[in-house]
Amino acid sequence: QVQLVESGGGLVQAGGSLRLSCAASGRTFSSYTMGWFRQAPGKEREFVVAITWSRGSYYADSVKGRFTISRDNAKNTMYLQMNSLKPEDTAVYYCAAGRPDWTKVSDRHQYDYWGQGTQVTVSS
Repeated sequence: QVQLVESGGGLVQAGGSLRLSCAASGRTFSSYTMGWFRQAPGKEREFVVAITWSRGSYYADSVKGRFTISRDNAKNTMYLQMNSLKPEDTAVYYCAAGRPDWTKVSDRHQYDYWGQGTQVTVSS
């Protein structure tokens, strides 16, 4: 059982930065793959980035070089540092946890637990 709560969303100008946090509760936090997904109105929930227990992190091409994922196992918290934000980054961002096959970390259906989402709006 894992409970996830996102925070840190808000309104930012294009080119600005935000840092999202995902606080997790539950057992064996460090054994889970943690990921961020986002969903814009009328669009499907899409993969942003994931960090695995032992195989590193994986980024969607759309955010590579701009976003950085990290996790602090001692604090049961995952972070998403978002720099050089663009209007197309506007979406509700969701924290997720699961134990996907390492080759399927971008598949939202592989994740068992989800946060409530936090809104990120990037204005031009």
